[in-house]
Amino acid sequence: MDPEAFLDIANQVIKLKMFPYFDIAHCVLCALSVREDLGSGAQTFSRKHPLACWLSYLLVVFAGGMVCNGLLGEPILAPLKNTPQLVIATLVWYVIFYMPFDIGYKVAKFLPIKIVCSAMKEIYRCKKVYDGVTHAGKIYPNAYVIMILIGTLKGNGAGFTKLFERLIRGVWTPTAMEFMQPSFYTKASLVASIIFVLDKKTDLISAPHALVYFGIVIFFVYFKLSSILLGIHDPFVPFENLACALFFGGIWDSLARILGRGQPKEESKDVKKNN
Repeated sequence: MDPEAFLDIANQVIKLKMFPYFDIAHCVLCALSVREDLGSGAQTFSRKHPLACWLSYLLVVFAGGMVCNGLLGEPILAPLKNTPQLVIATLVWYVIFYMPFDIGYKVAKFLPIKIVCSAMKEIYRCKKVYDGVTHAGKIYPNAYVIMILIGTLKGNGAGFTKLFERLIRGVWTPTAMEFMQPSFYTKASLVASIIFVLDKKTDLISAPHALVYFGIVIFFVYFKLSSILLGIHDPFVPFENLACALFFGGIWDSLARILGRGQPKEESKDVKKNN
């Protein structure tokens, strides 16, 4: 492809408006995640506890903005002030949970629809990460760690609020902490935040900003579709295992176990000789 044409595509992607279509795709996948988390009793729960179902769903939809606002000293409920966005989110929730014959859920689960929504959500995620890094950079211009943290939380805020989202639905799962077992989306958002910070605040990345942004969009979309179609859920695992082995005691723990196994054998041999 001609470099100028590729750059033009990148500029068009960065100018995409998220409302309403990308917001709808985001809300659809959030509703599916809540429903699948409820399991086989989703319909029963949604009919017995519609308020709890709606509130937990809204927390998933607006998690990134709420968490980041709380950390930055801004109103936590500010993401809910956008009435059109709130109305769309509520309509999507109603369609997924309460349509006759469960048509809304079945259509959303239809593979071609799910693929399109997933690709759109990853574009939406990239925009959220970039907006988080940019917003944190305005408040703390030289605090790179804060920019990366806010960008990561913006990209996958729902992962960090899962404990509270389930608590609204009456389920207490204290081990559901994203810090303990970060998902691929958290890791990808972290990597994207680091790249955006390096692009905005340093000279380490010489490529045009639009190309950097477009590259991250491709990264997000490619691995999301790979997880749906090919079952590739976390490409970071091999690198994590290598890093743990080299820098976080993996090699030394293995050596200790090997040496520990050898000691009882030597002691038993000595005991036999003495007998």
